[in-house]
Amino acid sequence: MTVSKPSTFLSTSLHAISGTVGNLNHELLEYVNPEKPTHDHSSIYYTRFYISKFNLGDKAIEAKFSTPMKIADGDTLTVSGYPKGDTFQVLAYQNTTQQVSGYENWIMLGLGAVFFAAVALGLLNSELVAEGALIPKLFLFGFTLVAIYMGYRALLIREAIKLLSA
Repeated sequence: MTVSKPSTFLSTSLHAISGTVGNLNHELLEYVNPEKPTHDHSSIYYTRFYISKFNLGDKAIEAKFSTPMKIADGDTLTVSGYPKGDTFQVLAYQNTTQQVSGYENWIMLGLGAVFFAAVALGLLNSELVAEGALIPKLFLFGFTLVAIYMGYRALLIREAIKLLSA
């Protein structure tokens, strides 16, 4: 197992780790839309997260992506992310054995952050917020928090991708 240059982005310490995949376990986490008609079984009503748990050397790794990781036991893999408890959370990976890499779409997260920030700005300029109504202020606060989180997450993923190419 090799740990390459760490990067401290805001308060999250990102690292890149290389090694051989062992004890690979793939899981699928599905959420059903509660507003979905009960007779409809189409897949568009499900939200899926593909969870891969494995070891790189002696380090426990966990990766949650919207598409399955392309890895197998014995592959040489480089992952970048951050430690969370006893496991290492993956934001981006590069499989040198199969010549593939993967990460979540940071551009869409950034666009989502811009959208939520625009909605928050629209609320900020509304008459209801200016009058001091509580509900619009709560929505303003919520949209602002979502925009900040999505922007931060997009920047974290982008920094993790940079660590892989360094």
